[in-house]
Amino acid sequence: MSRVALPVIRDHFRLQPDMTAWVATAFMLPFMILMPVYGGLSDSLGKRRLILAGIFIFSIGTAIATLAPSLSWLMAGRAIQGVGVGGIMPLGMALISTIFLPDERGKALGTWSSVGPTTAFIGPLFAGFLIEQWGWRVAFLPPMGVGVIAFLIVMKIVPSQLDQVKRDSLRSFDWPGAILLAAAMISLLFYLSSRPITGVPPLRDWRLASITAMLALCFLFWEKQQKNPFVAIDIFRSRVFSITSFCASMRMFVMGGISFLVPLYLVDVRQLSVSHIGIMAMINPGAMSLIVRFGGQVADRWGSRWPVVTGLTVQAMVILILSQLSNTASIWSLGMILASHGLATGLMLAALHRAAMRHISEEQMGLIAGLYSMLRFVGGVIGTALGGVLLQRYMQQSFSMAQAYQRVFLFFAGISILGIIAGLGLKEE
Repeated sequence: MSRVALPVIRDHFRLQPDMTAWVATAFMLPFMILMPVYGGLSDSLGKRRLILAGIFIFSIGTAIATLAPSLSWLMAGRAIQGVGVGGIMPLGMALISTIFLPDERGKALGTWSSVGPTTAFIGPLFAGFLIEQWGWRVAFLPPMGVGVIAFLIVMKIVPSQLDQVKRDSLRSFDWPGAILLAAAMISLLFYLSSRPITGVPPLRDWRLASITAMLALCFLFWEKQQKNPFVAIDIFRSRVFSITSFCASMRMFVMGGISFLVPLYLVDVRQLSVSHIGIMAMINPGAMSLIVRFGGQVADRWGSRWPVVTGLTVQAMVILILSQLSNTASIWSLGMILASHGLATGLMLAALHRAAMRHISEEQMGLIAGLYSMLRFVGGVIGTALGGVLLQRYMQQSFSMAQAYQRVFLFFAGISILGIIAGLGLKEE
């Protein structure tokens, strides 16, 4: 719903594309960074307790975003939303991976993964009509209500016996490692989109580049010295986990960029109303929800490699077609492209989850699910930020509005190809 509101928020605050991207990035950055924190703490504090805490924090952030009197308050509300919802994905994945046997996880994770696209199919339709009538603030009201309902449902249905607190878990947690990683990721995002932060054009502030490199090195050095590190670096010795995480990151890189760009493209190039944008935004997640569970079943039967490679290949082809689409092409053609993209991304989703979690021990489920989820959304955050940066750069050059979007779409098609190359090496034991 917030993505449908982006064009209205941009016009309301008179933002440039790279700054508009920060409305989404402000949410995604803490959402991504805190995934392994929630995952690591869940193995000692309990998954149910942390899910409840996350929903509560998310609802507070949503209220702040709804009532925000300025852009700064809106950014703060979005960031608090991200802090709260960061645990939902790894904790849910860890619970399901704990309950179901390895040969059944693809189907189970596929069913679970279809819920997100289903709600994302319904949300944009309501967002479009609500925003057109009452403005962008109303897009945050339904999520706040859903947060309250979700809190009550988890309280009643998820057994409290799942929460087994281990003494001194907070004290023994690798907080310095978490802080170093968060600082490195924030510095990287500042470097990628530095103009709103330091006034220097994107990808040119050597100070931020140096700080990012230094923080990354400090993080790696620290983690290697820890008995119980924040990020289990040894997991990357697993070829399957490393390749799966890279493919998942490339998938989200493209999805993050496209989901940010398409609503703006529909306004700037196609001159569609907000209600029509909401209808168009339903197509991608609707297609995803139809095929996610099927992709998990295919992976259970034949392995994760081919659903992943097929999905990435179709994704690359669809984005390439989008980059060459004429301004006079029908809206139906654009709808078919968005539907094909949804089918491609949905086909590989559960297969990626299955490959990543297949050989993880039960006591590490939360930690590894958090790490894997963070690595996925690293791609989404960077894709969103770069989408705004590249669009801003091309708009400042001699390209027309439509040509600027086409060139950015072409860039994202190339990112999908990197995922295809890596996916061909995904061979499970």
